[in-house]
Amino acid sequence: MSDPSSKRVLLAKPRGYCAGVDRAVEAVEKALEQHGAPVYVRKQIVHNVHVVETLTERGAIFVDETDEVPPGALVVFSAHGVSPAVHEQAKARELRTIDATCPLVTKVHHEAKRFAREDYDILLIGHHGHEEVEGTAGEAPAHIQLVETAEDVAGVTVRDPDKVIWLSQTTLSVDETMQTVRALRGRFPALQDPPSDDICYATQNRQVAVKAMAAQCDLVLVVGSRNSSNSVRLVEVALQAGAGASHLIDYAREIDDAWLDGVRTVGLTSGASVPEVLVRGVLDHLAQRGWESVEEVMTAEETLTFSLPRELRSRAKSRVAD
Repeated sequence: MSDPSSKRVLLAKPRGYCAGVDRAVEAVEKALEQHGAPVYVRKQIVHNVHVVETLTERGAIFVDETDEVPPGALVVFSAHGVSPAVHEQAKARELRTIDATCPLVTKVHHEAKRFAREDYDILLIGHHGHEEVEGTAGEAPAHIQLVETAEDVAGVTVRDPDKVIWLSQTTLSVDETMQTVRALRGRFPALQDPPSDDICYATQNRQVAVKAMAAQCDLVLVVGSRNSSNSVRLVEVALQAGAGASHLIDYAREIDDAWLDGVRTVGLTSGASVPEVLVRGVLDHLAQRGWESVEEVMTAEETLTFSLPRELRSRAKSRVAD
């Protein structure tokens, strides 16, 4: 092991919760406060093991589909968004709904509907089976094709190469997405870009912060869950940007001491659905092993916030009036 005086942690900023995740988690907490347990949640409210476990302890019940929710009960839709078909299923079961879809995902849904109305072929860049992709594709299934990677581009067919637009899942790697876009444009020169950038500001910011420090790091630890797309991407970005090694962990206890052999500089960041308490746990774990020096690497200041879903805002206002 190296000299303790040379050990340091580079701590990425921004990291952790984005505005959409903060809003979604608070939506479940407020629903529990206002309506009492149980509150049902379709899918994981955000892709983080700790958050789901904590909300479960407070009375949230996570289900895969709306047909698992008792008729008339309260259900929260996750930050990743749902298709119109899911809204219809909830209505048919007379469920009370709170839609915690991230506003940035909602923006992509609106884009999909708009370009479908204009009869475009929509090429959606994203990961098969991801909840966000399923929700967006469900807005206009007859017009949307999923494109996962640049290698998939050869198999794409469109009706009119002059009426094609690409959209994307909000949590992708910026670099990989643009690689796919370049491949698509090679086949379809008239390919249109989204009206505004689809990749979430928080996803971009966390990747930029990792890129800024990765080359200085023998090891980059990313706190996040395996089903969190943006967390998985951070590991990939760290390696591509020059980190000696990178690992994804949910908790400090998952750190293998063998990873630290010969390591002087550890980079640390967390995905957009990760509470800061988990990062603090990793810092404590590293400090106990000699990495007490912590330097923050800041590449952006995030100030964006989103108001709670309207169903919760109206209830809060009526309580104030009472």
